[in-house]
Amino acid sequence: MRKHRLDPFSLIAGALFTTIAVLYLVASLNDRAVNGRIVIPVTLIVLGTAGLAGAVAAMSRRGRGGGRPSDGGPDGG
Repeated sequence: MRKHRLDPFSLIAGALFTTIAVLYLVASLNDRAVNGRIVIPVTLIVLGTAGLAGAVAAMSRRGRGGGRPSDGGPDGG
């Protein structure tokens, strides 16, 4: 089996959805209700934050500082 790089976004998303599934399972076993008004926005916030962190990490790994590389001329061209 080939080794591959760790994908933190997929790991966080999988862990989050597993946690939500366990939360709903435990709540249904105990005759409780889970407030969807809290779960859904928190899920979207966590996934958005993980996506943003993944994008920033990918940019820093590639060495992109946000500027365009120039060929050394005074006008960049």
